[in-house]
Amino acid sequence: MRFKIPLLATFLVSFAAHAGQNLAPRGGWAVINTDKDFQPLVKDTRTAVIAQGLIVLTQADPTAAAKKRGITIPGNRMIGVFNNDFAVRVLETSNAAMIEAPIRLYVTENSDGTATLYYKTPTTVFAPYIAEGGAPLVSIAAELDQIFQHISKAVGA
Repeated sequence: MRFKIPLLATFLVSFAAHAGQNLAPRGGWAVINTDKDFQPLVKDTRTAVIAQGLIVLTQADPTAAAKKRGITIPGNRMIGVFNNDFAVRVLETSNAAMIEAPIRLYVTENSDGTATLYYKTPTTVFAPYIAEGGAPLVSIAAELDQIFQHISKAVGA
């Protein structure tokens, strides 16, 4: 047990050093910087998802879970979105591709109090399955890309 306490302390110091920082740009990711606070961006993201005909299927809130453990971290929320129409259409092209549903949106609180929305573009998410799903899956991913861009515009600064 003695080694666990220093290990935990090292982890928490390391985590605190990185918490609240914007994520580095990554290929295939969309990054929507906003002037909004964390909770309003989460709410606006959920509203935009529904307005675009998608459904919030999952949410993970590491901030709330950490708070229950007595740990304070900046706001983090993963929001998994999809709908049954897309599910049926994806399954018609590739059973394997459905492991990617729901597609996640990630809202983070920045050190300056603003919040950022991140997501992997649907084209990126479904890229590993294109050989199997062919042109129909490419078309579905492109359609979802457009929907996610509309969500981005709706929640932007």
